Amino acid sequence: MAVRQAWERLIVRAQLKDLRFHDLRHEAISRFFEYGLSTPEVSLISGHRDLRMLARYTHLRPADIAKKLRSISS
Repeated sequence: MAVRQAWERLIVRAQLKDLRFHDLRHEAISRFFEYGLSTPEVSLISGHRDLRMLARYTHLRPADIAKKLRSISS
Protein backbone atom coordinates (compact mmCIF):
# COMPACT_ATOMS: atom_id res chain seq x y z
CA MET A 1 0.00 0.00 0.00
CA ALA A 2 2.90 2.36 0.72
CA VAL A 3 4.23 2.00 -2.83
CA ARG A 4 0.80 2.74 -4.27
CA GLN A 5 0.40 5.84 -2.12
CA ALA A 6 3.88 7.05 -3.05
CA TRP A 7 3.10 6.49 -6.74
CA GLU A 8 -0.16 8.41 -6.49
CA ARG A 9 1.57 11.34 -4.75
CA LEU A 10 4.26 11.36 -7.41
CA ILE A 11 1.66 11.49 -10.19
CA VAL A 12 -0.10 14.44 -8.54
CA ARG A 13 3.14 16.36 -7.94
CA ALA A 14 4.38 15.76 -11.47
CA GLN A 15 0.96 16.60 -12.93
CA LEU A 16 0.95 13.40 -15.00
CA LYS A 17 -2.65 12.27 -15.10
CA ASP A 18 -2.28 9.51 -17.68
CA LEU A 19 0.89 7.81 -16.43
CA ARG A 20 0.50 4.31 -15.04
CA PHE A 21 3.12 2.27 -13.24
CA HIS A 22 2.99 -0.25 -16.09
CA ASP A 23 4.09 2.51 -18.48
CA LEU A 24 7.46 2.57 -16.73
CA ARG A 25 7.85 -1.17 -17.28
CA HIS A 26 6.99 -0.75 -20.94
CA GLU A 27 9.55 2.04 -21.30
CA ALA A 28 12.29 0.06 -19.57
CA ILE A 29 11.72 -3.04 -21.70
CA SER A 30 11.65 -0.97 -24.87
CA ARG A 31 14.98 0.63 -23.87
CA PHE A 32 16.56 -2.79 -23.25
CA PHE A 33 15.77 -3.70 -26.86
CA GLU A 34 17.12 -0.35 -28.06
CA TYR A 35 20.36 -1.01 -26.19
CA GLY A 36 20.72 -4.21 -28.19
CA LEU A 37 19.78 -6.84 -25.64
CA SER A 38 18.45 -10.04 -27.17
CA THR A 39 14.92 -11.31 -26.67
CA PRO A 40 16.03 -14.06 -24.24
CA GLU A 41 18.01 -11.50 -22.22
CA VAL A 42 15.09 -9.09 -21.99
CA SER A 43 12.75 -11.97 -21.18
CA LEU A 44 14.97 -12.96 -18.27
CA ILE A 45 14.95 -9.41 -16.90
CA SER A 46 11.25 -8.76 -17.42
CA GLY A 47 9.96 -12.15 -16.39
CA HIS A 48 8.02 -12.70 -19.60
CA ARG A 49 7.67 -16.38 -20.47
CA ASP A 50 5.53 -15.80 -23.53
CA LEU A 51 7.68 -14.27 -26.26
CA ARG A 52 4.57 -13.05 -28.12
CA MET A 53 3.72 -10.81 -25.17
CA LEU A 54 7.30 -9.58 -25.01
CA ALA A 55 7.21 -8.77 -28.73
CA ARG A 56 4.68 -6.02 -27.96
CA TYR A 57 7.54 -4.03 -26.44
CA THR A 58 9.75 -4.11 -29.51
CA HIS A 59 9.55 -1.00 -31.62
CA LEU A 60 12.02 -1.79 -34.33
CA ARG A 61 13.05 1.04 -36.60
CA PRO A 62 14.57 0.33 -40.01
CA ALA A 63 17.24 2.99 -39.47
CA ASP A 64 18.37 1.30 -36.24
CA ILE A 65 18.57 -2.10 -37.93
CA ALA A 66 20.57 -0.63 -40.83
CA LYS A 67 22.98 0.98 -38.36
CA LYS A 68 23.42 -2.32 -36.54
CA LEU A 69 24.12 -4.14 -39.80
CA ARG A 70 26.66 -1.50 -40.82
CA SER A 71 28.51 -1.90 -37.52
CA ILE A 72 28.71 -5.66 -38.03
CA SER A 73 30.12 -5.39 -41.54
CA SER A 74 32.73 -2.77 -40.59
